[in-house]
Amino acid sequence: MHIAILGRQPAISIAELERVYGDVSWFSEISALVNADYIDITRLGGSQKAGTVVLQVPGRDWRTASMKIVQHYSGAWAHKEGKITLGISAYGFNEGPRDIQKTGLVLKSKLKSTGTSLRLIPNQESVLSTATSHHNKLGLSDNKVELIVVKGQSGIIIAESTGAQNITALAARDQGRPKRDAFVGMLPPKLAQIMINLAGPLTADPDAELKQPRILDPFCGTGVILQEAGLMRYAVYGTDLVEKMIDFSRTNLKWIQEKDNLDLNVTLQVGDAMTTTWDMPIDAVIAEGYLGQPFSAPPSNSKLVEVRGNTNHILSEFLKNLANQIKPGTPVVLAVPAWKDIDGRFTHLPLITKVDELGYEYIQMRNVRPDQLLYFRPDQIVAREILVLVKK
Repeated sequence: MHIAILGRQPAISIAELERVYGDVSWFSEISALVNADYIDITRLGGSQKAGTVVLQVPGRDWRTASMKIVQHYSGAWAHKEGKITLGISAYGFNEGPRDIQKTGLVLKSKLKSTGTSLRLIPNQESVLSTATSHHNKLGLSDNKVELIVVKGQSGIIIAESTGAQNITALAARDQGRPKRDAFVGMLPPKLAQIMINLAGPLTADPDAELKQPRILDPFCGTGVILQEAGLMRYAVYGTDLVEKMIDFSRTNLKWIQEKDNLDLNVTLQVGDAMTTTWDMPIDAVIAEGYLGQPFSAPPSNSKLVEVRGNTNHILSEFLKNLANQIKPGTPVVLAVPAWKDIDGRFTHLPLITKVDELGYEYIQMRNVRPDQLLYFRPDQIVAREILVLVKK
């Protein structure tokens, strides 16, 4: 059993885990239990950390957890060769960093008497940041350990980290791309990862010559989704209305191939998503659709009606065009706009309640509802609403 520490928007994070691993359930508001042999944190955009569950402790107070940690690891690590680097992160507890640090110091003292050397990473907060975990390579070897301690409704879990999200690599892929264009949107690589994973496990069409699944992005822009799908070893197929965007995608994909020594199967062509005929096979469709114009403040009612209507038309026509071409059962993960007003309420596209009329149905998940998959920062007016669909 594993535990995952969920990202800033936990509903999206747990949806991603469920679609990848299947047997997933909430443990606390910020964590999920995953019944899997291993969690590959490098392929997940929505989880900050993952760990193997070592102990399940009844009760819900830090003192109980602290005593169990000291008791267990003073025995498990006694006379251990080589210096241990240890970090402790406590989720859901009221105790501050000093209390968390004290547990590590007590353990360090007990281990010293057995000849075991331990380096304790200082707690500036009760939880080590993903940057600290990653910088110290915690969870990546037997002697570099982060204890992830989580309080849930049913008790306390103590897990050993198997890695933290590599925010350095994500930032490098985002900011290092040769071609960027703020006007067409800046899709974060980790959101691209989430969207690809929301399509679920993919298999190649058995009737096709390609031996790897192929993902289509009909609004490919600068190629972020294609880039992340390529890194996951999928064949990628991108189309865009604007030839410049195809050139940008081509340049960016060449850059990632050279940087990471990859041999990607890439198809790129100019095409209007409302009318294009795509080449088969297509095993999944992952795209950030047209989001309309950006806003720095909530638009007036008349402006919102105009933008909403225009966007709804474009995306509805795209979905109808796509439905006539792909096979039943093909997953379609599409980010569409939703607009936040001054009171924090969202205005949605009409099409989200009419996907059946367009040839699709929502993929039902156990842990979240479709209307919970809204991706946005607190200062953003235009959110991305993620539709997880399947062709009927």
